[in-house]
Amino acid sequence: MSRTGNQVGAPVAQAEGAAVKGADPAGGERLRRWRMVLGGGEGDGTGCVLSGRDAGMDAALGALYGGGGGRKAGGERSAGLGGSAPNVARWLGDIRTYFPSSVVQVMQRDAIERLGLSALLLEPEMLEAVEPDVHLVGTLLSLNKAMPETTKETARAVVRKVVEQLEKKLAARTRATLTGALDRSARISRPRHHDIDWDRTIRANLKNYLPEYRTVVPERLIGYGRAAQSVKKEVILCIDQSGSMAASVVYASVFGAVLASMRSIATRLVVFDTAVVDLTDQLDDPVDVLFGTQLGGGTDINRALAYCQSKITRPADTVVVLISDLYEGGIRNEMLKRVAAMKAAGVEFVTLLALSDEGAPAYDREHAAALAALGAPAFACTPDLFPDVMAAALEKRPLPMP
Repeated sequence: MSRTGNQVGAPVAQAEGAAVKGADPAGGERLRRWRMVLGGGEGDGTGCVLSGRDAGMDAALGALYGGGGGRKAGGERSAGLGGSAPNVARWLGDIRTYFPSSVVQVMQRDAIERLGLSALLLEPEMLEAVEPDVHLVGTLLSLNKAMPETTKETARAVVRKVVEQLEKKLAARTRATLTGALDRSARISRPRHHDIDWDRTIRANLKNYLPEYRTVVPERLIGYGRAAQSVKKEVILCIDQSGSMAASVVYASVFGAVLASMRSIATRLVVFDTAVVDLTDQLDDPVDVLFGTQLGGGTDINRALAYCQSKITRPADTVVVLISDLYEGGIRNEMLKRVAAMKAAGVEFVTLLALSDEGAPAYDREHAAALAALGAPAFACTPDLFPDVMAAALEKRPLPMP
């Protein structure tokens, strides 16, 4: 069967594109391209023999997607990755040589899922060979309890590298967006000209419209105040740490650390499965937060929300963000009652079915519909959209749902 038939079209197509760069377009170039896509074999019909870099690239793809790494002289397939750490380490080095980082990350993820290589990540030399990304961090966190001491420092270094990359990408925009939202939430009646909120000012003065001049006389100005350094809002991130939420846990931990660095926002971070753990005191280092989680297990959303509810002291100034696929193992009706009670008290309640770039998540549609009926719609959110969602929640305006 061709590689594309094995649902690996994207990595193979990108690999094929990388392979043909700089190649001589004359002669058997078309056959060569088909050979790279089809993966070889008696039935591929190309009759093309690869050599040099093409052969190495083909072997790396074949080891993962073809059940073996290229062919021996007699036409038999050679061994695949199997469970051999030296073979896997060598393969990891090969794919980093042949393919760009984005393709390497896809192939690593496929290798872990298709070939059951998770256990090999418990070896330090293996971790040093992989290309770090959010999905790898999720896998490492799920293996945390089984990880030997000799591997933990290497694993922390891998996780820290990913966290630092995410912070660099997300922190500046998040702080800027939320600082603006906090400033706008402090309205003043005698604003300076550049602080006037013209939309609100015009709406407040529509009764003063002069038809003959086609203008509004602004008797009362409404403006944006400047947020003081004291705490203005409280945010509680309540994160489901079941296995399916791995990427969301990573992103939420990074955002939690960013929010905690803002003096005008008091941030609390709570993770839960059937138990509830408050990791707020570790928010200065998101790596500590991540290693304080334990992916997998059951889910008791009601219990987690009960804890969050007990920590709310200023409901009108509090935003609760529940990040969960809503597969509740606890008491469903009690969960909904708690959400309704928090909203009635003035809490802004946001439900994110996922906080990741992984596409449409699986979730409990019945619970999502019940929350929507309470005025707390549940939706998936990408990391890029999250600052805008939080800004809208802080300002108590409609959320920018995708």
